[in-house]
Amino acid sequence: MIKAEHLNFAYGAQQVLSDVSFKINKGDKVVLLGINGSGKSTLLKILDGLLPVNSGKIFYRNIWLTAKQLKNKNFLRRFRSEVVLLFQNPDVMLFNPTVFDEIAFALRQLEKDHIEEKVKYWADKVGVTSFLDRSPFSLSTGEKKKVCLASILVLEPELLLLDEPTSNLDPKSTGWLVELINGLKATTLIATHNLSLAPELGDRAFVLSAAHRIIFDGQIEHFINDEEKLLEAGLLHQHTHRHSSLIHKHYHAHESWE
Repeated sequence: MIKAEHLNFAYGAQQVLSDVSFKINKGDKVVLLGINGSGKSTLLKILDGLLPVNSGKIFYRNIWLTAKQLKNKNFLRRFRSEVVLLFQNPDVMLFNPTVFDEIAFALRQLEKDHIEEKVKYWADKVGVTSFLDRSPFSLSTGEKKKVCLASILVLEPELLLLDEPTSNLDPKSTGWLVELINGLKATTLIATHNLSLAPELGDRAFVLSAAHRIIFDGQIEHFINDEEKLLEAGLLHQHTHRHSSLIHKHYHAHESWE
């Protein structure tokens, strides 16, 4: 489905990705783990063709995603239909006057058929039908995220890239989202730093370290039980606790619900 070979990316002098390589096959459910600042969001934007790499190659269905290829109208139309990205902050995705227009936007741009039918189906699927005539900017952050999710799922994509999809969602909404994602046929790559949630979102993990390199590619359960790798990734840290006159330290993982 998608393959990365020795990707490097920097914002000026700040290195964000270093020699990143991996392969995702059709139907894979992969979780991208790493602390904030490890490069997760940048990697997703690169895979979605939104940022050019400094060096390295990305292949989508064995087609090299060069700048020239992404300017090919026929290929770009297909790529934008099949590969979608949900940003962590929903406000950067919203710009239409109504929720209906927001969900319909990509369908209209790509000249798809049965737009109203598809919009209503996915609005119902994510629970925003009652908001279709409202401005998306009048909604709560969680409601905005649902609208953004509907606006990409309406394309019925092949590859779904999700950046911290459970941020700003309460536990009930998080559980609903996990069930929705697990029911999709799309190949998924989901960025999170939430270790307790990761096994619910996939069975394979890529782990980016603070040095912006992939330090693990394998079964999630193996990673979350590997204290050395958790420490290397920065996903395990020590807290000092006081119990009466006794002071001691415990390791804690990033495992709280967001």
